[in-house]
Amino acid sequence: MDQQIDITRAGAREQVAVVPFNRPDKMNALTKVMEAQLRDAFDTLDRNDAVRAIVLTGNGRAFCAGMDIAELEVLPPEDIRAAEWMRPYDMNRRADFQSRYSYFMGVKKPVISAINGAAAGLGLVFALYSDIRFASDKAIFSTAFAKRGLIAEHGIAWMLPRVVGPGHAADMLYSARKVSADEALAMRLVERIVPHDDLLAEAIAYADDLATNVSPRSIRIMKQQLGEAPFQTLGEAIKLANREMFYSIQSEDFTEGVAHFIERRPARFTGA
Repeated sequence: MDQQIDITRAGAREQVAVVPFNRPDKMNALTKVMEAQLRDAFDTLDRNDAVRAIVLTGNGRAFCAGMDIAELEVLPPEDIRAAEWMRPYDMNRRADFQSRYSYFMGVKKPVISAINGAAAGLGLVFALYSDIRFASDKAIFSTAFAKRGLIAEHGIAWMLPRVVGPGHAADMLYSARKVSADEALAMRLVERIVPHDDLLAEAIAYADDLATNVSPRSIRIMKQQLGEAPFQTLGEAIKLANREMFYSIQSEDFTEGVAHFIERRPARFTGA
């Protein structure tokens, strides 16, 4: 099968998985093959305890330019509600995070998008479902949907206002205009801008710092808390925090967190 997703390991202990879209000649436009390979890659990496952070990027000059137009021209159109796009239900994960693309938010490890160029349509969806977004100073963003006669796809109408606010979300969705890296930073669509040639190295360095110096158990629980928060009252969020605090104090990572601080040495977290 054509390999449209790459996986390499990086970082001092190779605890960072770098996952590039790999159709550079097509600006990494998404195909069904790429979509399936990406889902399988994330499932595999999520189960691998040796991997503590994931960096998603694109080979070539684009991050992901959206769905491949050649696939959109196929008639009759696919039914995106079809069972083939759903995985067996996981009782340990929120149902909201088990759909075709929102599964990013159910991955237990931090997902950092290193957006090296155009992120349009589904490319923007992937970036939004990531935990943290680094952008090249050459990156360009667009929802694209309205210019194709489409709608706000795959939950972007829920995600985008929570990231950039309702006004910016409406502007980006209605106009489908191109947004520069500087404007994306100003509206908080991305967390930081990096010189283009330094982007991947900086994203990997950040991910490696998380993998090396931070408890993977802490990140796993914090990601769960952040994912649950939009659906909770303040009281419910506090109740979850109190419960998880009780368990964290009994964990091996808490013991190690105190020990390495007192002993002034590098941490040796296990995630337990």
